[in-house]
Amino acid sequence: MFSLIGAIIIGFFAGLIARAVHPGDDKAGFIVTTVLGIIGSLLATYLGRWMGWYADGEAAGFIMSVVGAVLVLFIYNLIMRKRHQV
Repeated sequence: MFSLIGAIIIGFFAGLIARAVHPGDDKAGFIVTTVLGIIGSLLATYLGRWMGWYADGEAAGFIMSVVGAVLVLFIYNLIMRKRHQV
């Protein structure tokens, strides 16, 4: 339970950093960016557990959370760009 809360808190800050690091024009607002950061942090946590990088109950580190958030933000921007082209 604590690792989930930790991943959410780290994901909040990871989303803000991911937005600053991610190149291009990002139209996502503050709330969307932080939610995507939380999703990226949780993705990094569960993917890391699946790969054996983290033990059960252990959250992803801050750097991997930022990497996960950048990945989720990139995918989100691709989806939104295709949605606006149609």
